[in-house]
Amino acid sequence: MATNANSEIFAALRQLERERGIPVDYMVDRITQALLAAYKKDRTGYTDNVFVELNETAMKMYAQKEVVEEVLTPATEIQIEAARAIDPKCELGDLVNEEIKTQAFGRIAAQTAKQVIIQGIREAERGMVFDKFSSKEHEILTGSVLRIDPNSGDMTIRIGQGNDRTDAYLSNNEQVKGEFYHEGDLIRVYVVEVRRSNRGPQVIVSRTHPGLVKRLFELNVPEIASGEVEIKSVAREAGSRTKLAVHAVDENLDPVGTCVGPRGARVAAVVNELRGEKMDIVVWSEDPAQFVAAALAPADVVSVTPIEGEKAFRVLVPDDQLSLAIGKEGQNARLAARLTGHKIDIKPASQAEEE
Repeated sequence: MATNANSEIFAALRQLERERGIPVDYMVDRITQALLAAYKKDRTGYTDNVFVELNETAMKMYAQKEVVEEVLTPATEIQIEAARAIDPKCELGDLVNEEIKTQAFGRIAAQTAKQVIIQGIREAERGMVFDKFSSKEHEILTGSVLRIDPNSGDMTIRIGQGNDRTDAYLSNNEQVKGEFYHEGDLIRVYVVEVRRSNRGPQVIVSRTHPGLVKRLFELNVPEIASGEVEIKSVAREAGSRTKLAVHAVDENLDPVGTCVGPRGARVAAVVNELRGEKMDIVVWSEDPAQFVAAALAPADVVSVTPIEGEKAFRVLVPDDQLSLAIGKEGQNARLAARLTGHKIDIKPASQAEEE
């Protein structure tokens, strides 16, 4: 291929790198693969010894052949006189590279090369979008509602901008009951997972995941972001109530007060984002009994006793605190059990005294 044509190709590839971020070396590799694919499609017989050399001064295709006295297999052998026209110093048994004239490609071969190059551009873009969004796993992103399936209620969320944008999937199961959106609305979502697919990266997002609450606190509480306060566990019933167990690395720091913030501003920011979801922030403890007692907040606890042979505790509460400890439809006790990882058997103090 003429030198000026090659210069134009590389100029175009450099422009592609600037505008879309696709490396020149990657596209050179794709083009050489395209030429090989086109050649092999247009030929029969042995082609594994064919390779392409592509740079700014030349685009050539070669077949590597063994130098012999008498050619028995033309695809892999070359007669010594013909070989010496390529390399005057070659001897019998050497390997020489015989140029294949690319102008001999047929229309189908050229079309194949073009398609593979276009596909290479698409794959590169998808790969770069995948890399961008896979680094966003467990982050909060803002997108716009693109489509809502009228039957299932599943949403397609458009996230990102320009060539870096992609569509995320928010299933009906990952939506908070009572939250309603329309096409075009802005929505903040938690990135659960990013998967590779033939159509590009598949981003799975959620509004119900406990990680959403955790990330919101990290964004609103500098001490969590810096590591001074740790979120040890989260138990959530999305749209209704969340329990959060926190621990301060510095024992002089109040982890609950830090998360609540001045006049409740920090926790209010999280609650507003979650449209009024109630928050119980409790102190985590290495002592399971102490942790269980704290997890039942806002109820007071008289005593916590381990149940032998089980990962469970029997908890006594004042009689007037029983319904508060159990919660509406058992929610408070259920969330406390999930937060601590222990079964909790709640009894009123008067019943224990009678027993």
